[in-house]
Amino acid sequence: MTTAQQHPSKIILGIDPGTNVMGYGVIRAQGNKAEMVVMGVIDMRKEKDVYLRLGKVFERVTGIIEEYLPDEMAIEAPFFGKNIQSMLKLGRAQGVAIAAAIQREVPIHEYAPLKIKMAITGNGSASKDQVAGMLQRLLHLQDSEMPQFMDATDALGAAYCHFLQSNRPNSDAKHYGS
Repeated sequence: MTTAQQHPSKIILGIDPGTNVMGYGVIRAQGNKAEMVVMGVIDMRKEKDVYLRLGKVFERVTGIIEEYLPDEMAIEAPFFGKNIQSMLKLGRAQGVAIAAAIQREVPIHEYAPLKIKMAITGNGSASKDQVAGMLQRLLHLQDSEMPQFMDATDALGAAYCHFLQSNRPNSDAKHYGS
């Protein structure tokens, strides 16, 4: 039996929810190795209507799922802050991304930002720059592959965190789906 047969590859889609800019990152995992397939953002800043923004999130996440055919989706859980309106908007965006995954029967795993930072850097209070820098090293990314928006690396971080957690028994991620 070859190594590829012992450890089939798995595609993981990571999502960093947002109402202005939503990040996504896709990794291919095989055994204890992972590589980036793609990362980017869904930029909704030009769209003023909040419901059209949510529609765009659904369409783009569905399109990403159809293009890359992920086996699982890892999504960053909302960060609970003081601004309730911002939390509601973020929750809507997360819900729409989750609905796109459910419609395509992609299992969903939710991770708190602290858990993602801890898994990648070993420091739950790491900055976005520190997370991006560590992902660049772990996934052997060139400077030219690093995105303009940190939302993309945050999403890649969610996917990579899930890759690390799925190689460990007794993961404490919230899981939804089949």
